[in-house]
Amino acid sequence: MTPTFLLLLVGVPPTPSSLRVRVWRRLRSLGAVALKRSAYLLPDTPERYEDFQWLAQEIQREGGDATLVRVHQIENVSPADVLRLFHEPRDQDYRHLAVRYRKVLQRLDRKSAATKARVQDELARLSKDHQRIRDIDFFDAPAGAEVRRLEEVIAMRTRRPEPAHREERPTLDLTKLRGRRWVTRPRPHIDRIGSAWLIKRFIDPDAEFLFAPPAEFPNGAIPFDAPGVELTHHGEDCTFETLVKRGRLRDRRLARLAEVVHEADLRDGKYPHEEARGIDVAVRALLAASSDDHQVLAQGMTLFEGLYATTSRKA
Repeated sequence: MTPTFLLLLVGVPPTPSSLRVRVWRRLRSLGAVALKRSAYLLPDTPERYEDFQWLAQEIQREGGDATLVRVHQIENVSPADVLRLFHEPRDQDYRHLAVRYRKVLQRLDRKSAATKARVQDELARLSKDHQRIRDIDFFDAPAGAEVRRLEEVIAMRTRRPEPAHREERPTLDLTKLRGRRWVTRPRPHIDRIGSAWLIKRFIDPDAEFLFAPPAEFPNGAIPFDAPGVELTHHGEDCTFETLVKRGRLRDRRLARLAEVVHEADLRDGKYPHEEARGIDVAVRALLAASSDDHQVLAQGMTLFEGLYATTSRKA
């Protein structure tokens, strides 16, 4: 079903100039996008309708003109073009946010108390800024996936260690697993796809993969690459590296591939392999092209099989 939109037609007098600036800032904070000069769009929801109503009244009180209409179709502008109008500013916001998240990730290896305090302060600011952008990201701009991934990586790296005196849980013997269900979070990125390929290729050839939010992981399925589970990030290792070690896999090509996954996932400069950037871009393309996580996983696993096949045994 084609969504309807709210169109606000704005006429602001040249003076005072402060009104024009105030209106522009308000439109930006609402997430409205310019269809044409002085014509702004928002999705047609009760909340957005009220936002535009209040702004229209303010403009009229200051001597300007404002007309609010609902539109079902915009001539000469395709639905894809409209979607692009909403995606472009949010993608830019997310890219700026991702830069800040990566700087935090680089600081995490510094052990000083002052650095840790600054990191926590910055993470609090980032969380607020991220929520502000998400509130006006009406159509899930693609660049938001990278910010969510970075948040997850940082959450895993900053998770408080469990007390040393706790009773150790029995660990899974990955060498004896066959025909199990494995579960991870939706929208699989580099570490989740690589880990699934590793499981299927070397640990459990009959593995079945499921996707669910961590709170809804089904009983009996083996969780991986999620906060608080056994098969996930440990110390400086990403999940792929954890699986290689826990599966007792001695393979030079896997060791090299683990370094590539680490760099593509964490971007901490520990393993500066050129392939990391390429595979990261390839996986992002798969996610952008399909909303079906199983399809993305299947295509991504084929990609990893090719990477493994072309990695030198002397690596």
